[in-house]
Amino acid sequence: MRNWLVLLCPCVFAAALHLWLRLRSPSPARAPGAGPADQLVALFPQWKPHHYDVVVGVLSARNNHELRNVIRNTWLKHLIQHPALSQRVLVKFIIGAHGCEVPVEDREDPYSCKLLNITNPVLNQEIEAFSLSEDTSSGLSEDQVVSVSFRVLYPIVITSLGVFYDASDVGFRRNITVRLYQAEQEEALFSARFSPPSCGVQVNKLWYKPVEQFILPESFEGTIVWESQDHQGLVSRNLHKVTVNDGGGVLRVIAAGEGALPHEFMDGVEGVAGGFIYTIQEGDALLKNLHSRPQRLIDHIMDLHEEDALLKEESSIYNDIVFVDVVDTYRNVPAKLLNFYRWTVETTSFDLLLKTDDDCYIDLEAVFNRIAHKNLDGPNFWWGNFRLNWAVDRTGKWQELEYPSPAYPAFACGSGYVISRDIVHWLAGNSERLKTYQGEDVSMGIWMAAIGPKRYQDSLWLCEKTCETGMLSSPQYSPQELTELWELKELCGDPCQCEAR
Repeated sequence: MRNWLVLLCPCVFAAALHLWLRLRSPSPARAPGAGPADQLVALFPQWKPHHYDVVVGVLSARNNHELRNVIRNTWLKHLIQHPALSQRVLVKFIIGAHGCEVPVEDREDPYSCKLLNITNPVLNQEIEAFSLSEDTSSGLSEDQVVSVSFRVLYPIVITSLGVFYDASDVGFRRNITVRLYQAEQEEALFSARFSPPSCGVQVNKLWYKPVEQFILPESFEGTIVWESQDHQGLVSRNLHKVTVNDGGGVLRVIAAGEGALPHEFMDGVEGVAGGFIYTIQEGDALLKNLHSRPQRLIDHIMDLHEEDALLKEESSIYNDIVFVDVVDTYRNVPAKLLNFYRWTVETTSFDLLLKTDDDCYIDLEAVFNRIAHKNLDGPNFWWGNFRLNWAVDRTGKWQELEYPSPAYPAFACGSGYVISRDIVHWLAGNSERLKTYQGEDVSMGIWMAAIGPKRYQDSLWLCEKTCETGMLSSPQYSPQELTELWELKELCGDPCQCEAR
């Protein structure tokens, strides 16, 4: 019997050690379910995981090594050395396990990982944006306003606007105005008016008139609106019944059915009642860029491998990184956050979770003091500085094409907020069903609207880059600025000012 025990003990120890190593491992977050800590407790009920009052998740980009090191040398170092707080707080940096394999120069925008797929661009000639096939019959519709939206992926110039004509008419007998709007702008950039005495030039199945020429830059988003001034409708076509001539990939038509703006954000009915003629700008630069793309991709992949090695080394040294299973881009930050919630629920025992970013000043002692002073705890609890009735952006970095309302629900600004354990468990448990939006802050607000947590408003979680005595957090600092703030904090107890002594 004793011999069996001698053989069995190493096996039990090895199993426990394996589960403990999985618990400490910085591998990508897994799906919801029983985590290593739960499995270890199930095998050994007498063993309990370390409990933390607060888990701090710091959203960080893969290449932000300097910002992470500044945090390790400032407030995180102070926390580790603090006799009362060091065992009460767990701090982890949240990083995507995968870098984007598309070089920044070859992406549609710097916030995603989508390839700018331009091939064989049509240079040094005018391009008709839309065309009808020969067997497509023309006829009036009941729609008096028709519009189509598009996005410019490489600079173009629109030279003419046009309308379809009714083949049954002799000559042009309509009164139609065509306008081009930039997204979110109420005034048209330019327009063309078609009437019987001034109908422009007939090309194929359209009448065209020249317009004032502007260079529409990369990422320009516009809407062309056709409006009939007569009682009868326009000659129009569904987007699927016209040929889009994208010049080799320099522009894209945005259709509501493809996850873009819903119909209520369009003017009139989505479709095409004419077209426009355009030319591609800076053709030589575009050809040079396309020619250098293969080598750029090779260099970028090598840089990614080097970055992976540096991150692996950094993680092994500090053991403070959680690698979540997403491609690390701005558009994927909401998914990074949900993956971290899953990791936290699976691997730790905690009461509260504090989320912040790696460019933020954080005063954890002040956070703990405020929790105790204001009794900021309990279930279904969200503590932060909330933006109310924040308008939804339809363009730029914070472009929102998925959320249909003109304003977001209340959301906490990203310099820092605290949520209770039950909210983290709810988010983790529903993470595969929760829709992600353009940013993690607004996504969090939309998710929280479903459960209606108790919100504790606190202006000391600063939303803008500024310094206030007693602040809990402040965002958007460089590594040098964060260092200077903390030096003042340690010297005088106030990061904002230090009177000579």
